[in-house]
Amino acid sequence: MTTIIAGHFQLQEEVDNARQALVDAGYPADAISGFYVSQPGQHDAHPLGGDRDKSPGAKDSPEGLAKGAATGGAIGAALGAATVPLTGPAGPVVGGLVGAHVGSLYSFSHMKDKGEPERGGENMAEPRAPGMMIAVALPDGDTNRAIGLLRDLGARRIEQADGTITDGDWKDFDPLSLPRFVG
Repeated sequence: MTTIIAGHFQLQEEVDNARQALVDAGYPADAISGFYVSQPGQHDAHPLGGDRDKSPGAKDSPEGLAKGAATGGAIGAALGAATVPLTGPAGPVVGGLVGAHVGSLYSFSHMKDKGEPERGGENMAEPRAPGMMIAVALPDGDTNRAIGLLRDLGARRIEQADGTITDGDWKDFDPLSLPRFVG
């Protein structure tokens, strides 16, 4: 792994100019990678799409939903059983189903209103912005020269990472990683 400096550009033409400027400055062409970062949530990291298998803010949903449905189902079944003379044998079943549904809706409302602040969670940090990026691997670790060059070329949100660029491809780039901005 080497140190990588990357900068965001608005246009493909700017990335092409930056690539040529980096080559002119002595960086090997195969150590430079130009690519597009998709919008957060659009990286197709999972078979069904998206970046994660579930939303980071929904970590308590399955447990709260189960509690609400179980409580509501029990109450609904009890009320349905009390109405057996009016509803017949279907009363407890229908009461349990309706109660479970109402209980699950109540649990979602309760979890939403709970409003616990997140402590150090991934929702606290701003995700990597989408757009065109160019990255250069620095085998000698001279970050200041690469940062200055990208800044002079008009790069925005310059960041530093550790990784591997081989044949112009940043093999281990993770669009979900939190950027470490340097300029």
